Amino acid sequence: MSTLVVYYSLSCGNTERVAEMVADALDADIEAIETVEPYPGDYQEVVDQGKREVERGYEPAIEALEFNPADYERIVIGTPTWWYTMAPAVATYLSEYDWRGKTVVPFQTHGGWPGETLDDIVDACDGARIEHGISVQFDSTGGDRMITPLSDVERWIDSLK
Repeated sequence: MSTLVVYYSLSCGNTERVAEMVADALDADIEAIETVEPYPGDYQEVVDQGKREVERGYEPAIEALEFNPADYERIVIGTPTWWYTMAPAVATYLSEYDWRGKTVVPFQTHGGWPGETLDDIVDACDGARIEHGISVQFDSTGGDRMITPLSDVERWIDSLK
């Protein structure tokens, strides 16, 4: 099955770390979602801006991507959790494509408050077949220490093979 891993990651790169693990194990293409306007400031400033964006349902402009999900059977989509849902950049990405007939595998990273992130991704991928996603917890200070056992993440990745 042709697989594309698409993710958005900021601060410590936790979502990127999981996305790279998935792409390596599945021999998949991988691509990062980037906003046209980078988020300025320190971690707390980005958190505050992210909260405002989520509350408004804001979808920031994102850079053009090299890989088109239409060319793949399965798309693994990763996001950090921003105020109990997906990062606004991921919402933008999901709104730009037709997911009917695709297999989507969501994953999220979070600092202890997963919210409805995985369900929100599923809802945004109308018509897709959804494979079981995973919620990966890191420390709650915006750091890069993984709380979810690595073996759990590896087992989930193995289930995608």
